Amino acid sequence: MTLRLRIALAFLSIYTIWGSTYLAIRFAIETLPPFLMAAIRFLIAGGLLYGWMSLRGAPRPTRANWKAATIVGGLLLLGGNGGVTTAEQVIPSGLAAVLITIVPIWMALLELLRKDRIVPTLQVVLGLVLGFGGVVLLVGPGDLAGSGGLNPLWAGIIILASLSWATGSIYSRKASLPKTPLLGSGMEMLSGGALLLVASVVSQEWAGFQPSHVSLLSLVSFIYLIVFGSLIGFSAYVWLLTKTTSARVSTYAYVNPVVAVLLGYFLAGEQLTLRTLLASSVIVIAVVVITTFKSRQTANNDRSMS
Repeated sequence: MTLRLRIALAFLSIYTIWGSTYLAIRFAIETLPPFLMAAIRFLIAGGLLYGWMSLRGAPRPTRANWKAATIVGGLLLLGGNGGVTTAEQVIPSGLAAVLITIVPIWMALLELLRKDRIVPTLQVVLGLVLGFGGVVLLVGPGDLAGSGGLNPLWAGIIILASLSWATGSIYSRKASLPKTPLLGSGMEMLSGGALLLVASVVSQEWAGFQPSHVSLLSLVSFIYLIVFGSLIGFSAYVWLLTKTTSARVSTYAYVNPVVAVLLGYFLAGEQLTLRTLLASSVIVIAVVVITTFKSRQTANNDRSMS
């Protein structure tokens, strides 16, 4: 198999698999407590990945590595994935995917707070305004653009989850993580899974939970999230970062919401209104503008420094 074909298959996996995980989460939490489901998912996936890398001779992580992995795992998995998983009890899976797409918008804003901040171009500012307008259209009052909007509380939780994911992504760039990416990923999953387990205990969501009541659909979806979402999808993502540019890899953010919305409509009967389509299109276009011009600006800065 040529390198080009492997890259194409890896892109196909993150496009389709990560887009489908939103619906899988919805099916899994129909009969499984959200935080508990996510905790077990990442503990199993993280344990397998960490054990596999250890057997392959990866260096033993230091205390500083574990500290960084715990922070990143908390932001990405507890704050990010945990927020989405909990909110999908109320928010349709397709619209949850659309709201998570605003991660690049948060990242562009957060980079302004850094010491070596990158001042956004006019095009990026336009993308930020456009993205904000799309979010307002999607979660605004019921009489806005016709049909009713989303529950503002739960929509707000997903927006905060996207902020947590963006913060964790930026922090991870310079964090003291292991030099072996997959080992670091396993550590992040283990740490994030442990924090999700604490959240499950604190929230007492497990009260009254009976394992015998778990449906076959929830169980199959749970296994799918472990194998395809966490192991295959995430591994393909990390591998792609070493074989192509981050700007190209980030194109998954354009495709995932489309896949999620279509799967939610055809397989779960989620409502697909004109307002949803319009708001989703505006948000995705905004992300394309921000990501495209941001990567160009970064490339120009790199050339000027060389």
